[in-house]
Amino acid sequence: MNEVQYVIDSAGNKTAVIVPIEDYEEFLEDRYFNRAAEENKDEPNRPLEDVVNELRDSGEIDV
Repeated sequence: MNEVQYVIDSAGNKTAVIVPIEDYEEFLEDRYFNRAAEENKDEPNRPLEDVVNELRDSGEIDV
């Protein structure tokens, strides 16, 4: 992260953090993909070649 700023209370305890928007957006994106990976970790896997062939056979792609 670039430049992080902390908000503190009158006792000097950190209560919040200010981060550059680019860092925050990257954090949200990472969090989204990590959550998606976790939710789908038990889903069955198929080779990409099989998926491409299936899409080609059904006419959904013409690659």
